[in-house]
Amino acid sequence: MGEDSSTVTAYWAFRQMARDHENAGRMDAAFSCLEAAHIIGQRHAVLHVAAHIAMLRLAWRQCHVQEVVGQSLRIVAAALFTWIWVPLGNTGRANVSAFRQMPLPDDLRELLSSERKAT
Repeated sequence: MGEDSSTVTAYWAFRQMARDHENAGRMDAAFSCLEAAHIIGQRHAVLHVAAHIAMLRLAWRQCHVQEVVGQSLRIVAAALFTWIWVPLGNTGRANVSAFRQMPLPDDLRELLSSERKAT
């Protein structure tokens, strides 16, 4: 996957939107953007791990203990297992099983299907 691919661009756009929402005090919106980034990047180890690190940092700043613990475990799992299997569509949050496949949101389905066709 090249650095200029549409998925990488979308991933970083969602990460930036998450920062913007956090700076404006909209924490739920920030997490929603990080979930989208996670879904986009979860098939690419570096992006997958980075999405979980971003979620961990946001949870830490919110003092959300369950999310901090969940993200800590998911960082390790993402680093070790992304190349084997990921549950597509999974939001990556601690309140969802790390093994649960979930429906892709409509706005991400087309982006991800075009990436699969290109590979």
